[in-house]
Amino acid sequence: MADDLVVTPTFVVPGSELTERFSRSSGPGGQGVNTADSRVALSFDVARSAAVPPWLRYRILCNLRGRLARGVLTITASEHRSQLQNRTAARERMGRILRDAAAAPPPTRRPTTPSRGARERRIADKKRRGQTKQRRRGGDWD
Repeated sequence: MADDLVVTPTFVVPGSELTERFSRSSGPGGQGVNTADSRVALSFDVARSAAVPPWLRYRILCNLRGRLARGVLTITASEHRSQLQNRTAARERMGRILRDAAAAPPPTRRPTTPSRGARERRIADKKRRGQTKQRRRGGDWD
């Protein structure tokens, strides 16, 4: 359970389905950058995962189609100097991305028409504005 990635209370990715790769990171760290494998690449195979129900898999694949490579979501983290902090950052980022992709779409907007009173007020305002402009045009200013 400690390695599991909790996306939502009902959607948990088992740690056995996550793949971590470590490599040398660019960025802060000085000489340690050349020796420590602090960069983390965290991968999750969304298309073939047994943890994702079919109806949710379809929604996630559709929402993440630009980020997936052959159905696999890969997140890299190299902003911290330590491998442990990068692992935590990658897991948090993956959880956030999966949570957003699994969220239900917003309800469709039902088009509405203005009420009769709103239409009448709009026309009255337009007439009042037109009369104001008409009065301004009437005078000889020279």
